[in-house]
Amino acid sequence: MDAQQGSIEARLTELEIKASFGEDTLDALNRVIIRQQTQLDRLLRELARLQQHAASGAAPTAQDARDELPPHY
Repeated sequence: MDAQQGSIEARLTELEIKASFGEDTLDALNRVIIRQQTQLDRLLRELARLQQHAASGAAPTAQDARDELPPHY
């Protein structure tokens, strides 16, 4: 193996490593986007529920004990 072929193989290996890290980063970002979309969907459903309660004149009910804590907690 001559020096030029060794250099080409080293460069190819470096590119493969960078491509692998890029794929890992892309997968991580996709997981974040999926999680955020799930959170957005949940918040939109909650907002629609609250708007429906407000339109009907009913007071919203607390679904979590933390919702009942005074504001200074």
